[in-house]
Amino acid sequence: MLITTDPAAFRVALPQGGRLLGLDVGTKTIGTALCDAEWHFASPALLIRRTKFTADKAALAGLIAAQAVKGVVIGLPLNLDGSDSPRTQSTRAFARNCADLGPILLWDERWSTQAVERQMIAEDLSRAKRAERVDKLAASYILQGAIDALAMG
Repeated sequence: MLITTDPAAFRVALPQGGRLLGLDVGTKTIGTALCDAEWHFASPALLIRRTKFTADKAALAGLIAAQAVKGVVIGLPLNLDGSDSPRTQSTRAFARNCADLGPILLWDERWSTQAVERQMIAEDLSRAKRAERVDKLAASYILQGAIDALAMG
């Protein structure tokens, strides 16, 4: 299966479009988001509490099947200068281990959590509410950025 950082290559792998699943992969949770089949709007979905990789992957596979997802966008945590970090390497490994779930686009997520945090602070959400929502909202932010780029391609 395809794993790429190139939106054009990802688009070629999905000529009919279809729903996409966005992921913000953390060490304790996986934030998820879904978009419509025409790639217009991303919305937060489930928060998966990480356990063993096989259980995490099974949860993702169940979500993909239930929502008729055609491709996956995974946030890639690069360093601020664009270079890889240890988390980047673990995210790439996670993507390789999920390659059989469909085409995967690795999307630069450097500013996703900060942007989502700023928005929630502006909305005056408590720290506890921000903590429980940040990963799903970051996944939605990542997915929206990717589908905006896909729409331009």
